[in-house]
Amino acid sequence: MSDADGQTVAVDTALPRRRAGSCGTVPALFAGSERTERRFREFFTASIRNPNTRAAYLAACERFGAWCDALGLELDQVEPMVVAAYVEQLGETRAPATVKQHVAAIRMLFDHLVVGQVLPFNPASAVRGPKHVVRTGKTPVLTALEARQLLDSIDVDSLVGLRDRALIATMLYSFARVSAAVGMSVADYYTQGKRSFFSLHEKGGRYHVVPVHHAAQASVDAYLEAARLESDRKGPLFRTSGRGRRLDILEPRAMTRQATIAMVKRRAAAAGLPQEISNHSFRGTGITEYLRAGGELETAARIAGHASTRTTQLYNRTPASSSTRQR
Repeated sequence: MSDADGQTVAVDTALPRRRAGSCGTVPALFAGSERTERRFREFFTASIRNPNTRAAYLAACERFGAWCDALGLELDQVEPMVVAAYVEQLGETRAPATVKQHVAAIRMLFDHLVVGQVLPFNPASAVRGPKHVVRTGKTPVLTALEARQLLDSIDVDSLVGLRDRALIATMLYSFARVSAAVGMSVADYYTQGKRSFFSLHEKGGRYHVVPVHHAAQASVDAYLEAARLESDRKGPLFRTSGRGRRLDILEPRAMTRQATIAMVKRRAAAAGLPQEISNHSFRGTGITEYLRAGGELETAARIAGHASTRTTQLYNRTPASSSTRQR
């Protein structure tokens, strides 16, 4: 089992016991009765819509369940002191941000159990995680020169090369999250008058429309023309090449986040750039370079789909915002 950092947890060497007859997805701590198990399932299937949040919270609650199981605790024996002890122990090996995420997941799950009258009170409500204030993000970013170096290094004599350049340009110039970028259909890239736009599917089921930078537009247009996707408006915009890394055949399935990060790492290595570069690096790079060129923070926040400029500022690596550039 892994926590939010993707690291294996020592207590998980003994996997959580499963309730007889269950589908094998509910930790023993939350499988003491049909009602408890049902509320557990409801929390992760109906209450949390974002798949990334769901996966992270599930990992956190499974780890807590395994920890309690190793101590022989039943659900009605979990008290505030028990949760506090778990948080204290977790803080010895995990970063503050990870601990706060685990506390939030456990607290929300217990709230759901209280509302469903499985428990009389929430044992995690009074437990606080570590103080964690973020003023500058940790996402590694590229300089404008490095971003151009990466794009220029991609061989566009193949369909896959055109796709990769178009996808990276989309994330870079529209500040798009990778999930929003690969979630677009062909119809989500459209033209009105003289301007082209991306309709991005953001967190919480929101649609966010952003204007397309001319550099991204040129790359996407070249890719669409070569791939002949205009007639398949409902199909995915950025498509997988399937197994075997075929260069001139795309399947009618969208690329995944995992496939995209593998592509980015491969392209970065070929361009002689740091392996720390990730999908999110392009979001930070785009925002930083936009602000460095004199763009307004409020406009950058609107393009990025941030509700607050404070969130956008976390991506800003201009000298005026941070004395040390994250690399």
